[in-house]
Amino acid sequence: MNDNSQTLSCVMIPVSGRQLLLPNVSIAEVVDYASNDAGTGAPDWLAGFLDWRGLSLPVVSYDAANGGNLTVPGENRGRIVVLNSVSANKKLRFIALITQGIPSQVRIGQEQIKQLEAENGPADLMLVDVDGETAWIPNLDYLETLANESLA
Repeated sequence: MNDNSQTLSCVMIPVSGRQLLLPNVSIAEVVDYASNDAGTGAPDWLAGFLDWRGLSLPVVSYDAANGGNLTVPGENRGRIVVLNSVSANKKLRFIALITQGIPSQVRIGQEQIKQLEAENGPADLMLVDVDGETAWIPNLDYLETLANESLA
């Protein structure tokens, strides 16, 4: 790469059967998987709540939010990614997202990423190819809307 190229620090986040791609700046912290029970009558996508820095954050299952099943990670593999809110909602400044493994850092230049045609689920923004690997860019507005519902 030449000195004039711009790269973006990103994170690949493993979820069930796919990986998500988000810029580093969208992530506040990655913590070990631990959440309180969501309780009876909770939506399928709500895995529970995470006590984090004095806040109780809704823990969203991307898989269930996208029409799949809620999959809780096992064998100490899973993590929770705490995401910065993209909305101006003062009540919900962070949301938590279950992973199925440890997220990994990548640096991506414009020439390394290409949008692919795909059928998007409600939690998907788009499918991309990053140097031969496919990753989904999640629809953070949708995930935040769901998380906000859990606080009502």
